[in-house]
Amino acid sequence: MAEHPAEHAAYPVGLRLSGRRVVVLGAGQVAQRRLPALVAAGADVLLISPSATPSVEAMADTGEIRWERRRYQAGDLAGAWYALISTDDPEANTAASREAEDRRVWCVRADDAEAATAWTPATGRSEGVTVAVLTGRDPRRSAAVRDAIVEGLRDGSLAAPHHRRPHTPGVALVGGGPGDPDLITVRGRRLLAEADVVIADRLGPRDLLAELPPHVEVIDAAKIPYGRFMAQEAINQALIEHAKAGKAVVRLKGGDPFVFGRGMEEAQALAEAGIPCTVVPGISSSISVPGAAGIPVTHRGVAHEFTVVSGHVAPDDARSLVDWSALAKLRGTLVVLMGVENSGAIAATLIAHGRAADTPVAVVQEGTTAAQRRVEATLATLGETVRAEGVRPPAVIVIGDVVTVAARTPR
Repeated sequence: MAEHPAEHAAYPVGLRLSGRRVVVLGAGQVAQRRLPALVAAGADVLLISPSATPSVEAMADTGEIRWERRRYQAGDLAGAWYALISTDDPEANTAASREAEDRRVWCVRADDAEAATAWTPATGRSEGVTVAVLTGRDPRRSAAVRDAIVEGLRDGSLAAPHHRRPHTPGVALVGGGPGDPDLITVRGRRLLAEADVVIADRLGPRDLLAELPPHVEVIDAAKIPYGRFMAQEAINQALIEHAKAGKAVVRLKGGDPFVFGRGMEEAQALAEAGIPCTVVPGISSSISVPGAAGIPVTHRGVAHEFTVVSGHVAPDDARSLVDWSALAKLRGTLVVLMGVENSGAIAATLIAHGRAADTPVAVVQEGTTAAQRRVEATLATLGETVRAEGVRPPAVIVIGDVVTVAARTPR
């Protein structure tokens, strides 16, 4: 085998493998990680291995790859354009590597990078861009650099101001999550970075607004003047006007746009106006805030269900759409959003319809933020505790035995 000076850097290149023969020897964890990308590239993959992991076997069963259940034999690399050698037999690996050299087939060796003629870079993709990173023989460093670049492309931090990605005018309804700026989705953060106008709710991840470029117009939804319009109608009109002006608009909402928000009303108004609308789901506070406070909304042997309900209308209000008597009969977890003001009335109604007065309750205020705090109570003491502790919105009320799970979990 020819000698190749180790001091020479690898020459990066993108292989166009569509319809071309690729031979993979071995079907363990290495092959399991590499095969999906080869299939996605359209390669004609021949796998040679006496056994395979369940995931690799499934790829063969569905016809994504061809699998010959045997060990490597001389001549297996005939006609190949590329080879991946990852068996647990060093002698077979060496023989296959020698054949690849003789046939001038670029070859990756999982067990011996020095003996390989090709190295697999750490790769990632974002918005049509493929990032491939090689840092010599340190795959962990390659992966770390790859992750940093891909994350920068996704959240827009690597987009130079003079070379912003092209965007289509319209509106994106983005769920910002429960408050911690790290809990917005990757897609939501990317759309924020591409926006011309951001109309934000009070409960959205406000810290992200400070990261926006100076040219981005940020509008506080609570401060939109509404004159002859109701507040929501004024927000709808603002979305429509900015989008019709050719702007990329992000409506940044707390939690998820469709979980006790008015996202659908906004989407309907945009549809009626012929404005393109993208909905980006967000992490709902109904599960994330309890989780941040150490409360699972379900737990084996404790709760097989959880119900999320809005408490912004009191149980005895004629406008209420909630069947509180039915909720009281459920045995699982009850999560109440927007219920601080009516917490006492909600607790009393649940007790009156059969829920035990000593049912554990936790109230988590400003969950996932630096100001998060957790207040304990029971149904019987909930209203009084909320008043005595000065609990203010936003807060999530969790009712049920899951509240005490963390306390009795062995440490």
